Amino acid sequence: MTFSPPIAEDLGLFLGLDEIDGARADLLVRQAVALCLSVVKPLPDEATAVVLSVAGRAYVNPQQVSYETIGPMAVQRPQGSGGLYLTKADKVVLKSLAGRGGAFTVDPTPADVNPWVTWPLDETPYGPGTEYEPGWGWV
Repeated sequence: MTFSPPIAEDLGLFLGLDEIDGARADLLVRQAVALCLSVVKPLPDEATAVVLSVAGRAYVNPQQVSYETIGPMAVQRPQGSGGLYLTKADKVVLKSLAGRGGAFTVDPTPADVNPWVTWPLDETPYGPGTEYEPGWGWV
């Protein structure tokens, strides 16, 4: 099955809004899909949650205001505020949904390697049948 991007009504349901600006919501969803594609291509079917989260952040808080005081008006914005963005958690989820990001092992041994030793073997027999010296073993 291929990824089908959410529509404006899906974003409205996700945000719990009765009415939503369809053109703006569609734009934000398209841009969120493009951002997600920069991390994982093709997007897995379950990536809809991340796309809606990214688009929802931008729809509800387009200037990314993180602090606001109503009294004598005070607003604090983070550096590089505004627009759509993927959080580190969003990227981790996308990679996990695509089956990436887990632990793995790399075996550097060539496939055609010989399991036998490559140095010359000593032809001297070891063990029983040779002389044993206490403290030194078989000599």
